[in-house]
Amino acid sequence: QVQLVESGGGLVQPGGSLRLSCAASGFTLDHYAIGWFRQAPGKEREAVSCISGSDDSTYHSDSVKGRFTISRDNAKNTVYLQMNSLKPEDTAVYYCVRHTYYYCSGYPSYWGQGTQVTVSS
Repeated sequence: QVQLVESGGGLVQPGGSLRLSCAASGFTLDHYAIGWFRQAPGKEREAVSCISGSDDSTYHSDSVKGRFTISRDNAKNTVYLQMNSLKPEDTAVYYCVRHTYYYCSGYPSYWGQGTQVTVSS
């Protein structure tokens, strides 16, 4: 069965960096678009980044563009989210998702359990 397991969250000071990992199993990683969503307390869930399954095209929301980078290691069945220059407003639970097809569109089919990222001094 499809499984997505996030890791790498934690507490970091403003301006710091974290790298989230999403270990995928139960499907062929590069056949699907994989993304990251986040949800902060009292706010709606937000799409952050996505990497397509066809040509590795990447997409980032305006709020993280230039600071976050999504990448994929097919040999390790893992997707990464490198987060730099973190801000307090990046504090949220981050979810790894798998889309239905190879492109980054629509509501994801599968979700991981989430990992907490807290940016605070």
